[in-house]
Amino acid sequence: MLAAHPIFVVFLAAVVAPLIAQTRLGSRVPVVVFEVMLGIVIGPHALGLVAYDQFLAFMHNVGMVAVLFMAGMETDFTRIQGQPLKLATLGWLASLVIAAIGVAGINAFGGTVTPLMVVIALATTGLGTLLPVLRDGGQLASPFGRMLLAAGTVGEVGPIVAASLVLSTRFSSWQEFALLLVFLALVGTAIAVGQGVRPPRVIALLARTMHQSTQLPVRLSLLLLGTLVFVCEDMGFEAAFGAFAAGMIVGVAARGPDGEAFRTKIDAVCFGWFAPFFFVGTGVAFDVAMLVHSPAAMVLLPVFLLLLLAARGVPAMLYRRELARQEIAPFALFSSVASLGIVVVVAGAGVKSGQMHAETSQALVGAALLSLMIFPTAARMLMAGKPAGREDGEPKAT
Repeated sequence: MLAAHPIFVVFLAAVVAPLIAQTRLGSRVPVVVFEVMLGIVIGPHALGLVAYDQFLAFMHNVGMVAVLFMAGMETDFTRIQGQPLKLATLGWLASLVIAAIGVAGINAFGGTVTPLMVVIALATTGLGTLLPVLRDGGQLASPFGRMLLAAGTVGEVGPIVAASLVLSTRFSSWQEFALLLVFLALVGTAIAVGQGVRPPRVIALLARTMHQSTQLPVRLSLLLLGTLVFVCEDMGFEAAFGAFAAGMIVGVAARGPDGEAFRTKIDAVCFGWFAPFFFVGTGVAFDVAMLVHSPAAMVLLPVFLLLLLAARGVPAMLYRRELARQEIAPFALFSSVASLGIVVVVAGAGVKSGQMHAETSQALVGAALLSLMIFPTAARMLMAGKPAGREDGEPKAT
């Protein structure tokens, strides 16, 4: 009977998850982990209260778009420019090399892992998971926070761009690269316009309709989101790329005290309505039985978890001159928290295109979930009782 009411079941799980997160034990784990775990429990592979049918599959994709849109809104390159961005870029490139070596090792021992797809998934960092941790700990403005924010930003943006290029099959490689440059130019122009052009009449109209039933600023933002997703897919790229780009544009336009009311509203729409379909839906779609009964998947899961830690954690050594010695290990753990949204997108697209086995996909998603559950908790334990940065609040001199 409940299977006929997926909205009720999904939001029941979405309400229970943050309540669990309020307990002493639950406070150590990101709430999205509980949302995914409850999705597994209510899904067809456990209690069977809800099926991953056409409706939930569609809403799961919409929720993914909304989550990456919000990640784009939180991206602020002005806060990480200079040394943080330089080190983050070098660290991400190093992550690709480490992940590629690890995947080559798996294949050398008889595995059948698609190199590019898995390498991209292993080189992600969950910016959406890091931001609440840094914000709640008052560390966003600290050297540790700025460096970690940069690593998370590049670890989110880089894989999205790479995945869009790798997964695009509509055009030739050169055409894809040219279209990517065109799309990035459009996004850059839109960001510049949103940041610098503010006609008084338009601003007055948006302010006037902000608290009316029309909610024009919110609707315009969602229209932009839909437009860039459509343009991206029409160019042969992944919808995730368009969603993230739309979030960046809206984030720049809505930055500052004047945009606080709008950001509150868009937060409520995306995280209150759309995001539960993604996180709970990810759990519903997760085939635990396949993972448990597949020896290959059971072996790959811990291997992928270790590769996540190696690929994103080892480059933390680049920050030896910027951070205190006791901050390197927490930095490595936080950086190794996988971006669940991107991993799910890459894994799902890989299976759909025939470039990835279902067992590999399930192992990747399982490793991403475990990284969300284990690494932030371990990092917080290491940082407990220690100062957020150096005693003088400044990074080590170079």
